[in-house]
Amino acid sequence: MFSRIPVPTENRQELINITDEIRKIVKDSGVTEGLCVVFCPHSTAGLTINSYLDPMTPKDIVFEMDRIVPTRVDFFHEFDTPSDASAHVKTSLIGIDQTLIIAGGDIVLGRSQGVLFAEYDGPRSREVFVKVIAG
Repeated sequence: MFSRIPVPTENRQELINITDEIRKIVKDSGVTEGLCVVFCPHSTAGLTINSYLDPMTPKDIVFEMDRIVPTRVDFFHEFDTPSDASAHVKTSLIGIDQTLIIAGGDIVLGRSQGVLFAEYDGPRSREVFVKVIAG
């Protein structure tokens, strides 16, 4: 089963919890054992698994990614803006996909873990692809 999750973003950089949407897709698929592949088809946004319980965790991640890869004008990037250039690097560091185990009809995550969509060049209308595989 292949599905899309729309992810409208409101800020230049933010992390959005999309775990509930993924869980619904898995439940609706009827697959009880298998894999769930989540893919972000954008070069300036990505996916990570991290804690969603503390509302400051996404803020910390965005802050630290900015510290590691600040927006600056000395990128070799020839098109778009310095913000776009730094977003490409951040996306390469965080990754664009996650593969989740399905057991008992649900995705397997730690107690405080969630799948977070990472926007690095927003706001934009984004989407994430989800493929549920039985077996």
